[in-house]
Amino acid sequence: MPESSDQGTSGARPTAEETVRQFAAMFELEEMEGEDQFLAPVYEQAFWRIFGGQVLAQSAAAAMHTVDPARAIHSVHGYFLRPGDSKKPIEVRVERLRDGGSFSARRAQAYQDGQPILSMITSFQVGSHGPAHQMQMPQGLPSPDELADPAELLGHVKHPVVQEWGVGRPFDIRHIDRPVYLEADRERRPTSAVWLRTKAALPEDPNIHRAAMLYASDYLPFEPMMRQHGLYWAKPGLKMASLDHAMWWHRAARADEWLLFVMDSPSTQSARGLAAGWIFTRDGDLVASVAQEGMIRPPQGLKPRIQETVQRTSARTPRQAHEKYGQAWRSRYLGR
Repeated sequence: MPESSDQGTSGARPTAEETVRQFAAMFELEEMEGEDQFLAPVYEQAFWRIFGGQVLAQSAAAAMHTVDPARAIHSVHGYFLRPGDSKKPIEVRVERLRDGGSFSARRAQAYQDGQPILSMITSFQVGSHGPAHQMQMPQGLPSPDELADPAELLGHVKHPVVQEWGVGRPFDIRHIDRPVYLEADRERRPTSAVWLRTKAALPEDPNIHRAAMLYASDYLPFEPMMRQHGLYWAKPGLKMASLDHAMWWHRAARADEWLLFVMDSPSTQSARGLAAGWIFTRDGDLVASVAQEGMIRPPQGLKPRIQETVQRTSARTPRQAHEKYGQAWRSRYLGR
């Protein structure tokens, strides 16, 4: 099972509305003494290491505070430098690199205990006219209503991190492939796809929706690599960490409405894997593209194999879920 902390293990789980309110409050940054310095609040989670999507989204939100509201964020390029502590707030320092006629650029650095944990450059643009085209959304995929709610797949596993995957996240994530939370996919292919949206409505501020999409884009890039190599999230001894992350926003969209996130991994090598992804609305609009490289190290030695054997007796995807959703989980996309 994944390593966990004691945080979030006691008391009743918040409702979906409470979870999303806490999530939206994560972007209410406190201005600190000194120009363009912000304090980003803690977002409660079960794992000791801060979720990378949180650092990305809060750092981008800090950069947004320093730009004319008429200029929307359109790209982020960030490097994860150190693991952060999920119990501590994040200090974000923003540097104004350029304000041109149409574009603005900012550097945002996230710190804990005086040490940088993320370095990011962001770009903003005033909307303008120009040529337009987009790749087409895959067709013939099951709708979100035909797919399993995470709580249905994971609610029986009484482990704080697994419970967070199932019910504690602010996003509802519906896998189009066979989920790889508790066991490997039965088919090997370097692709993955999900429907996702926040579990309740977000505020109307479009910057919150942009930041929310950036947050969610860090949930899943490892999955196409995991599917190709027979790995899964709860596999004992599996080590993974995001190294860098890039996202490009193409069109406006709401993060509290269903979005399709399709991913492909062109390569894994030298304990590193690359994933590329595309986010579509239900109407087929391509709203964002994502790329991430991550460290991925399968377990070695006898101990993880023994732990996995023991774990399988109590932590597998329920048989009734395989029977209910098996046909939907055999969907195909990206020509695979």
